[in-house]
Parts: sequence; C-alpha cells; structure tokens
Amino acid sequence: MTDLTNQTLAEARRGLRNKDFTSAELTDAFLSSIEGSNGAINAYVAVTADKARAMAKASDEKLAKGEGGALEGLPLGIKDLFATRGDHTQACSHVLDGFKPTYESTVTSNLWADGAVMLGKLNMDEFAMGSSNESSYYGNVVNPWRKTGSTQALVPGGSSGGSAAAVAASLCLGATATDTGGSIRQPAALTGTVGIKPTYGRCSRWGIIAYASSLDQAGPIAKTVEDCAILLKSMASVDPKDTTSVDLPVPDYEAAIGKSVKGLRIGIPREYRVEGMPAEVEALWQQGIAWLRKPVPRSSTSRCRIRNMPFRPITSLLRQRLPRTLPVMTACATACACRARTLSRCTRTPAPQASARKFSAASSSAPMCCRPAITTPITSRPRRCAP
Repeated sequence: MTDLTNQTLAEARRGLRNKDFTSAELTDAFLSSIEGSNGAINAYVAVTADKARAMAKASDEKLAKGEGGALEGLPLGIKDLFATRGDHTQACSHVLDGFKPTYESTVTSNLWADGAVMLGKLNMDEFAMGSSNESSYYGNVVNPWRKTGSTQALVPGGSSGGSAAAVAASLCLGATATDTGGSIRQPAALTGTVGIKPTYGRCSRWGIIAYASSLDQAGPIAKTVEDCAILLKSMASVDPKDTTSVDLPVPDYEAAIGKSVKGLRIGIPREYRVEGMPAEVEALWQQGIAWLRKPVPRSSTSRCRIRNMPFRPITSLLRQRLPRTLPVMTACATACACRARTLSRCTRTPAPQASARKFSAASSSAPMCCRPAITTPITSRPRRCAP
C-alpha cells in the first residue's frame, strides 16, 4: 500500500484535478499493490495491466486539457459477473473458461464513458451463488482484516467478496458489485467498506450474467458513502436494452450527502433480527436505531420515523427463481462448447431428474444441449438434458 493507493476515491479525484499526480502514476501504484498483495487475498482473477495503462494515458491527456468525465483517471476493479469486451468474463466458473465477450455491459460502458480506468476482474462466488466467496473456481478470497493477535484467515462475504476485499485492501479505489439477496451489503459489512444495493431498475442489468433476474441489481462498493455516491451516479442510467431499467433522471447522490434525515420513514424488517443473534450485533442494531431517533439540535421532533415491518425472506424468493434461472445460465455457459456446431444438432429434450441440474451428452462426440428448458414450473425439481 502506498499513499496514492490509500486515498479515498474522492481524494484521488481531487488530486488528479489539482495535478498533484497523474492517472498513470496512480494506476501504476495500484498495479504494483495488486502484484504484491493479491496472492494473499486473491481478490483479482485477471489483471488488465496493459489496458489500464492505456486508459490512464488517455485520461491524462484529457485532464491536461481541462477536460474529462466524472471519474476521469480513477482506477476501479470490476466484478467478474460484468461483461467486459475482449477481457476475461467467466463469473468465476470453470464452464466459461476462455470466454471473452465481444460486447460491454451497460454499467461498465457508463464507467468508461466517464473516464474510469479498469484494473482487472474481481473474484466472486461462482455464478454469484454464495455468501462467503469460497465457491469460486479460482479459489477463496481472503478478508484483509484479522482478529487482533490472530493469523486465521477470515471470509470476506459474498458473492461480491473480491470487490469488497479489493477495496478494503486498497487494491482499487472502488469496485462494481451485484446484489440479489445481500451480495453487496453483506461483504461490505464483513470488510469494513461501504456497499449500496440501489432500487431495482436504477442500474441496467444488460451484460451482467444473471442469477435471479427479477432481483439482481448492480451497485458500488467503496471506502466511504461519498465514494459510493460518486460511483452510483455514473453506474446508473436508463437503458433501452434492459426494459426493467427506470426511465427517470439519475439524482445527484453526492449532493445529498450530509443532509438531514428528518421526516423520513425508516423501515426495519423484523426478520433481520433472528433468534440466536449475538448480543453484540443486537447492540449495534439498537445503536443505529437510537442515532436515527435522536432529535435534531434545537428541535423537539425526532430525526425520522422508525417502523418495524414484515419482510418476506429473500431465500424463499430465490428458491422459486432458481429453477428458472439455472437453465439460462447454463445456456450461456454451454454456448462456448457449442459455438463450432449448429444449434440444429442439439435435439435432446429435457427429462425429469431429482438430483441437481447437470448436463450430459449421449456420446463424447455429441454436443451439449444448447436449449435447456426455461419453463420449469417453480414447484418442480430441476431437470437435466438426457439422451
């Protein structure tokens, strides 16, 4: 870690605009840190050093002219779930070995349009299915934090564990992440970083490998709330390629920082406080509630209204969506294996199977099925392709 890499994103943005250092210097500092530290943390599965340096050089030329976007010259890490044109995009799965898309996700396109620099692709639970980042084909991600006096490796949470660990270890200024049932918020909590899952539709899902399409949402992980606000402003947009994206102006999130929460209603799901929860966690819950209820100075009214509310557990929704989503992900995965063959040769039909979904061929020379059923009733067990 150097003084350059230990900055927040907002501080680095200020330094670049003041010409205290260049984007090339900042990018090289991060690439050096990744080379020296990534082996112990395993946050990156692919480092795009040449592309990063080229992007940094282009940013420096713009900054020298007094031009540049909102993120000009700022190095970021990208979760391996986002398609990046011509670069490693495998959702940290063995079945997508060698896949390099010919297209770019909308979220990353927005970041590059605003001048951000890509350092590489970040580790994650395979296909975003996990909460500890221990299911990646590329191995576990290790939390940069340790218990006092201990050398025991701790998990960073998941599925965006690589994004959270990279930010916590100062291996990037900020990172993209995705959240279906907590995959931004949980790893951010476990690594002492800040993560935001925006409202569904705020960020386009186009070019992001899906887990549960009606729940997935992209968002940022960074060191501070301010940094996340800066990133989300660039990530968010309406997108004609994603009909679920919201056609509303993107607010200036950064301008809202520091404003009072007076008059807001804050909902606290009852289900988030479960039986057997450690006393220290419950104490933190109560402390947060007390802060929100604290009266505004020189006012007799409370800062905001707190409401306990029921919340349907996300796991029940995922159990319903997973049978529908797995075939879509598998179709994406098997596309590489079948790209040299015509789809007309994939003629096998699905057959019921009680075990987890797997795909097999009638012979070693037969192609894998490129047309897995996507109409499986949500009450049925997963099915597999059979001869």
